[in-house]
Amino acid sequence: MSWIYLFLAIVFEVSGTTSMKLSQGFANIVPSISMIVFYALSLSFLTLAVKTIDVGVAYATWTGLGTALIATIGIVWFKEPATALKLISLSLIIIGAIGLNQSGANH
Repeated sequence: MSWIYLFLAIVFEVSGTTSMKLSQGFANIVPSISMIVFYALSLSFLTLAVKTIDVGVAYATWTGLGTALIATIGIVWFKEPATALKLISLSLIIIGAIGLNQSGANH
């Protein structure tokens, strides 16, 4: 169940970050409120996940996959540039998260 909580934490974190972009610096009220709600949900589910998943593994997975997903959304949805350095860096983040996950005792 903890891995489901972690997956939900990632989804809500990415939703919160996407809402942050859409809020345009708190100028748009609905995305601004959504951002706060999504981040609260994300941290709540992350807290539930770390009850049984090593905190380093959970946090690396949460940040790594969240970063990779939001960068992909930035490239696809917000038309941000997909430079070679950005893609290589994202690959290294994912490799790091996988490495930490493989080293964790609780699977």
